[in-house]
Amino acid sequence: MSKVFFCSDTHFAHARIIQYCNRPFRDVLEMNNKLIENWNSVVSKDDVVYHLGDFHLGSHRGAQYFMDSLNFKFLHLVKGNHDKSFCEWYKRNNPQNCMLHDSYLETKIEGHDFTLCHYAMRVFNKSHHGAYHLYGHSHGTLEDDPNSLSFDVGVDCHNYTPISLEQVKDIMSRKKFKPVDKHKGVDDDCS
Repeated sequence: MSKVFFCSDTHFAHARIIQYCNRPFRDVLEMNNKLIENWNSVVSKDDVVYHLGDFHLGSHRGAQYFMDSLNFKFLHLVKGNHDKSFCEWYKRNNPQNCMLHDSYLETKIEGHDFTLCHYAMRVFNKSHHGAYHLYGHSHGTLEDDPNSLSFDVGVDCHNYTPISLEQVKDIMSRKKFKPVDKHKGVDDDCS
């Protein structure tokens, strides 16, 4: 049975990200190899991965290498600010095992509402109803809000490894949910 995983900001082939984010790698080759190893240690070829942006920096041929090296059955990529080469690769190849989304995606996973975005938000659709918001981009520099059902799924925050849906549920279960946007007396349907 397939599992669901989330991550963001792998920045494959991006040498400067090691310095920018103080990643514990000697060089980009070591980083790429460790990210692939970590990914494949938890994600099987039957699993679905939601990657929330900044997958890869470099040529579209490089994107193909990483797509071929990683385990997954289907990859959803929510576009980040460093995904130009991935977008070029996607347009040229039209892969059947991958879907490219804009930087914002609302979806249901196992009956729960998710807002997936490369960027963090304080309020989001159905946040007052307990929807989850997962994001990246900040590389662990934003302080986690213990009252919000949102957090950073970037690899810099999770030992350079995608995290499972079960891990997401566990992290969310430890939060003290206090909705900011209560919508008291307001109908959600504006039609």
